[in-house]
Amino acid sequence: MIVIFVEAVSERLVYVFDFIFKDRKIAYQITNDPVYFEVLEGFKFNYSNQHFATGLQILPSEVLFSEEIIDYQLEKELFHQEYCLSFNGIIDPIASVFYILTRYEEYVIQKRDFHDRFDARNSILMKYNWLDLCICDHWCEDLIAFMEKEYQKAIPYEEIPLTFIPTFDIDNVRAFQWKEGVRSWVGILKDRWRKNSDALKTRELVSQGKQKDPYDTFEEIVALKNKKIEPIAFWLIGDFAKYDRNISSLDKRHIALIQDVASNILVGLHPSYKSNLSSFYLEKEVVRLKEIIDPEILISRQHYLKLTLPYTYRNLLQFNIKHDYSMGFATHVGFRAGTARPFLFFDLPKNTISDLTIHSFCYMDGTFLDYLKIGVKESKKIIENLYHEVQTYGGEFIPIWHNESISNYGRWNGWKELYDFTVDLNNP
Repeated sequence: MIVIFVEAVSERLVYVFDFIFKDRKIAYQITNDPVYFEVLEGFKFNYSNQHFATGLQILPSEVLFSEEIIDYQLEKELFHQEYCLSFNGIIDPIASVFYILTRYEEYVIQKRDFHDRFDARNSILMKYNWLDLCICDHWCEDLIAFMEKEYQKAIPYEEIPLTFIPTFDIDNVRAFQWKEGVRSWVGILKDRWRKNSDALKTRELVSQGKQKDPYDTFEEIVALKNKKIEPIAFWLIGDFAKYDRNISSLDKRHIALIQDVASNILVGLHPSYKSNLSSFYLEKEVVRLKEIIDPEILISRQHYLKLTLPYTYRNLLQFNIKHDYSMGFATHVGFRAGTARPFLFFDLPKNTISDLTIHSFCYMDGTFLDYLKIGVKESKKIIENLYHEVQTYGGEFIPIWHNESISNYGRWNGWKELYDFTVDLNNP
């Protein structure tokens, strides 16, 4: 049992100590009774400005004891063996975990990209080269190592295993098939204008039934179960719009496809671009997916990874979504919340712990091709390093792929090799 003395117990405090100790099966207790704390023997530390004759002391910043969202002066400072954050000059590894895990900086920094997303380049994780690290877990283990060194005794804890969860965003179920009328003619005209003879030829073969639509890769996605892998598909069923361009959810062929896939693997909602801050559209899409596959919809991932804290998560909770997989950056790979472990969403303005579990992804297929603009060979090295980080610190290794990106068709030609490489990492 580790006993922690604080002058005041807060929701923030309980939240962060649960993250540090609970998953590792380390028993701990928080007390604000100085007499009780002083006479205790064994592992204990004083996380306050009060002084005791015995026990370790870590001077706290005000982060975990304030109810405000404050723009602190942040610096990189060495705590024990790991660099963490200092807040207005106070080195505090515990508050560092809370700051990154709750995405505190996203409430402070108002700059957003074209799609109204928090820009990774504005993150403290980018500034200090921590984005590709499970940095919160580095700080957790550094705190434990600090205590072990001071007490000259090991603190036994449970290693957190790696769980591989390949996920697929289903934004566009078909390249050509089922796109009829105006959509078909517009597509043909675009291909002709671009002189894309390959697309024109494939379109013709698909329409004649001589070739499978290139984006129809669902058998391969479902087949992951044969390798004892449980994939998840997040399905876009929002109304047609500029950034929401899937086949109509009223199309009986599309409905049958969703039902077929959902009979084999877990299917969640891919809330549309326009639903991010709109409970009206979100409710409409939740109801729509329920009508198609019947079970309660408990999981989601935002289309275009549009995540606005705390409003996106509050909206999801309003419609009983219990698990979200949007935590990550479209433009960069790595760990946006500093961990690969699932954790509960902390509503910072309300200072409350919610029952929405956040699952972080570590890379998206399009990040390499569209943003980093690197090839398959270089991407493999990055993925291997991310996988090793999750192996070391535990949690969920979650990549994002799309049904079209594993097709080896068009701009994705050659990229299935990277997908296969990722799957093989988990099945050497």
